[in-house]
Amino acid sequence: MERRNFIKQTVAAAGALSLSFIKENAYAGTLNAMPAAPVPVPDFKKSIMWASIRMQGSIADKCNAIKTAGFAGVEPMSHLDRKEVIDAIKASGLVASSVCCSTHGDKPLSSPDAKVRQEGIEGVIVALEDAAAYGTDALLVVPGFVNEKEAYDDCWNLSVESIKKLIPTAEKLKVAICIENVGNNFLLSPLEAARYVDQFNSPYVKFYFDCGNYCHIGWPDQWIRILGDRIARIHIKEYSRKLANEGRENDGYRVKLSDGDINWGKVFAELRKVYTGSWLTTEQGSSRSLEDLKDLSERFDKILLM
Repeated sequence: MERRNFIKQTVAAAGALSLSFIKENAYAGTLNAMPAAPVPVPDFKKSIMWASIRMQGSIADKCNAIKTAGFAGVEPMSHLDRKEVIDAIKASGLVASSVCCSTHGDKPLSSPDAKVRQEGIEGVIVALEDAAAYGTDALLVVPGFVNEKEAYDDCWNLSVESIKKLIPTAEKLKVAICIENVGNNFLLSPLEAARYVDQFNSPYVKFYFDCGNYCHIGWPDQWIRILGDRIARIHIKEYSRKLANEGRENDGYRVKLSDGDINWGKVFAELRKVYTGSWLTTEQGSSRSLEDLKDLSERFDKILLM
């Protein structure tokens, strides 16, 4: 398929018209100005998150199936057998698009227990090392969780404290810690998410935006526009408000890619303006066979044309 190589910018007769963006939000922090110059439009590359693959077989078997289905990359989980992953990726011809930290759920960086937080920090360090070993520069990290027992402000403060301790390792390995928006009752608006990233003032703390995760309270194209070049990676996932309204909120994810309510045309229009990366990684449903993977790959191609 053909894509434009550059975003066209209108030029007024009197001279170039530059875009300016207001640096403000509802908090004490400020939003960084978006770039005024045209941003090169990437040739998007398809990847798939390892945790979404449910087919039987070895790491090598799964990598071969992913490649056969039409994907260029894979997002391994951390803490797998490192040599086995490297060998399987090389043999299949895949590229590690990013890595997903496997410890941030059980050992959150926001835990009120200092021992658990430290274990979480150590888990992220291993994950950063995995990413560097696989040749990618991005690690997906969920910063923390808010619930009845763990307060919102505590989650903010404790996760920030933990991430600050991780930045030196990220800098050394040249792997960005990419904060993802998930169903963790935290960072519930794009303005707040932007402020969260900005406070670190580091190129090694970015955002990993999941297009499906906040569709029950917002619209992904708006998040992308506001987060701008803070976004280092993108998760592609569908959502159906109809299914969510008929059942539970999480039932909204029980829809195939391209069959839900996300306006992918708007999503990709915004991505082509601000996203400087090229990887799009699907975290869609459950792929239990090569046929499932091929169907997902074809649906991926379909939304790229919207």
